[in-house]
Amino acid sequence: MRPGGTPRVALVTAREALALDQDLPPLRDALAAQGVDVDLPCWDDASVDWASFDIAVLRSTWDYAERIGEFLEWADRCACLTRLANRVETVRWNTDKRYLLELSQAGVPVVPTRFVSPGADASMELMRFLDGGAGSLTFGHADGFTDFVVKPVIGAASRDAARYARVDGTAALAHLARLLETGRQTMLQPYLDRVDAHGESAVIFFDGVLSHSVRKGPLLKRGARLVSGLFAPERITPREIDEAERGVAVATLRAIPFGVPLYARVDLIRGDHGAPVVLELELTEPSLFLAQAAGSAERLAAAIIARSRD
Repeated sequence: MRPGGTPRVALVTAREALALDQDLPPLRDALAAQGVDVDLPCWDDASVDWASFDIAVLRSTWDYAERIGEFLEWADRCACLTRLANRVETVRWNTDKRYLLELSQAGVPVVPTRFVSPGADASMELMRFLDGGAGSLTFGHADGFTDFVVKPVIGAASRDAARYARVDGTAALAHLARLLETGRQTMLQPYLDRVDAHGESAVIFFDGVLSHSVRKGPLLKRGARLVSGLFAPERITPREIDEAERGVAVATLRAIPFGVPLYARVDLIRGDHGAPVVLELELTEPSLFLAQAAGSAERLAAAIIARSRD
């Protein structure tokens, strides 16, 4: 802490993301307006003295999925030198989408999912998923679906995720087999097609308090190429969520096993009967869409300052 009690804050990013993270400028400005000394270090920069910061806030470490072991080792080291937000235990849990199973066990409605491990017979797993319908899912329930999604358990920003028609088994099998052959845990989910009209609702919390929400347009199109950059472009607009969405988002936050995070984003879509279900819970490096909500950067800045003095 500098003289006068103002903290030194690291908003942690990645080299490729530094110019792309639209949340960084407003958050940096909101912190600076409070007299905070702000830096934007890259997580893998060996020259950074992490102990010199009062808090390191993960913001756009968007290359972590391809370097997960290295990233988690860094997070462990960083957490020993300064406050890391979110906590390293939270980051380890949240970077593996098998957390969906734990949320489901806690009573949170989630998108039905089947997990497939390396070494499994890709053809057999896909056949069981498609032929069995809802009965083939590891947890949850889904009525008949026409499309489905293949994606890695550890992944970010829709990279290596693709949507397929049920009849397009050859391409889906090649995708699934490739992920498994490279040692990646993989997941199969029905594509809940209400998202095409309704989009996703992203609900953002700071220190456990709902800050704002936005509508994210549908991302995965049948037959589209895999995302090649850090993220897929999204159409984002403000959205007021309804009470059902608010209830699921709050229940999701309460189910996090490591205490209240500094920030959280709950991504919801509409299930078979129109009820909201959790698609993803983002606690590591999510876009928070600060530009879409007046005052949100200032709210997050206040939460960061409070955490830095905790």
